[in-house]
Amino acid sequence: MYGNPIYYAATPAPCKSLPTIEVLGEGTVAAAPDRALIILGAVTEGIALQPVQSENAQTVTNIIHALQDLNIPRENIQTNDYRIEIQYDFPDGQQIFKGYKVTHLLQITLDEVEQTGNVVDTAVSHGANTVSSIQFSIVQKQRFENQALSLAIQNAQLKAIAISHTLGASIAPLPSKVQELPRGTEPIPFRRALQSDSIVTPIEPGQLTIYAAVRVWYLLV
Repeated sequence: MYGNPIYYAATPAPCKSLPTIEVLGEGTVAAAPDRALIILGAVTEGIALQPVQSENAQTVTNIIHALQDLNIPRENIQTNDYRIEIQYDFPDGQQIFKGYKVTHLLQITLDEVEQTGNVVDTAVSHGANTVSSIQFSIVQKQRFENQALSLAIQNAQLKAIAISHTLGASIAPLPSKVQELPRGTEPIPFRRALQSDSIVTPIEPGQLTIYAAVRVWYLLV
């Protein structure tokens, strides 16, 4: 009677791994934004809800019509936020009804960023009393992201060459591994001055800085 069969696994002979250089490459590209996203609107307060709602609705309607007169398409103007809140005072720790607050914010997508200040001024002159956000972006951002990524790869290669030369060696023509790291975009602050009768509010879009980073491994040869 035969016993249970015995299986043998073939183990490959150990091989000597080649030395590797790991480097971080970074690249940035500056580009002027070509789109503005503006959030503004009207906040109305009062004792009775219906008059407050009506006043707020009329103000927002006036704002929308004024923006359309600037040739902003209706589809580029949409409601971002609408809220009705009950307000209270708390004298001596007692809750006393104060009235209602209605907030209606519009989101305006603007493809002519140089008109941002004029849009804000127009909205304010027609009843807008809050500007909560102005953001700038690039519509075709992929092209600039690819440029930044290419610069990051070149930066990593230069670092690897410098390290290998210092060690008296060379790197392989192609990296053994490339890892793209999370992207980032430098935020753009905007500057708003006091409005006068003859000067449009200056809002500076500045430039977006598109950043790319990679981690690259090269074999030393």
